Amino acid sequence: MNTQRLPIWQPEEYSYPMAPRFIPFLMSYLHDAPTPHPVMLVIPGGGYRFVSPTEAEPVAMAFYRAGYNAFVLTYTVNPLDNAPLNGQPLSDISRAVRLIRSKAGAFHLDPGRLAVCGFSAGGHLCASLCVHWQDVSDPDPAYRALSNRPDAAVLSYPVILSPSPDPKLAHQDSFTALLGHSPSAQELDYMSLERHVTSDTPPCFLWHTAHDDTVPVENSTRFAAACRAAGVDYAHHVFTKGHHGLSLANEDWLAGRHGDTYATAQLAALRDQVQAGEIPDVAPDALDGFFAPPGKRSPEEEAPLVRACQIVRVWPSLAIAWLNDILDL
Repeated sequence: MNTQRLPIWQPEEYSYPMAPRFIPFLMSYLHDAPTPHPVMLVIPGGGYRFVSPTEAEPVAMAFYRAGYNAFVLTYTVNPLDNAPLNGQPLSDISRAVRLIRSKAGAFHLDPGRLAVCGFSAGGHLCASLCVHWQDVSDPDPAYRALSNRPDAAVLSYPVILSPSPDPKLAHQDSFTALLGHSPSAQELDYMSLERHVTSDTPPCFLWHTAHDDTVPVENSTRFAAACRAAGVDYAHHVFTKGHHGLSLANEDWLAGRHGDTYATAQLAALRDQVQAGEIPDVAPDALDGFFAPPGKRSPEEEAPLVRACQIVRVWPSLAIAWLNDILDL
């Protein structure tokens, strides 16, 4: 396996106030065989405040083992809610898709079989590209000449619905990190993605749990309905049990084994600056919570979670079978 860390922007192309020592990057998981492989670009969640390692390397490896050349995107996030992201994450994922396609020959991949897989806010980012790909230009003419439209998408418990008109169904924190505390009605409409599905939207596989009380299942239900109305190929699976953020829902996830933590690179660099007093008006411990280990689950929490995972863990197999059909593999 060939693993590389690939910055997606040149330093002069990238600027975000909460990332002075960070440039978004791809981590690759490439097969050595010279035959072209389909591509999976993984976009972890984290409420647009962090990039979750639990949905990064383990997911990439699952698709790698299924024959994909896989990539994980560590994109721009807003951990302190003090610098709205606006279009930066969408620019990040758009550039990542174009960069991957530009390296089709060198990386032995099929640029016409490129899928994205996003979780929670990462699902929102993938779905944003699926519905708004035509709106995203690129500052580099060479990349601008390449398509940024995915050929398919896997949306895992995705954030879809904006706080307007139904705040009870929206994940407010994601929209605050993305658009700030006082977004306009136009901004909220643009980022409520079920409103923008068209016949040009790529095929989408969605899965969710009915008991998700962080991002309600209506987020995926309404996006699936929009796909159906627009004539977009889709699949939609709702599992009865399980809370938000189950990732692969396998034994490694249950045991807290999540692989490399490179996904926290922006937060780690920012924490170093905060602790050194280089960023005024931010407490030295402001970012510590992002790095705290998860608490141990009680037996009352563990048993039902194990039962839920025994069912939910089938989703990668379902998604891969669906992708094999959609991508004609």
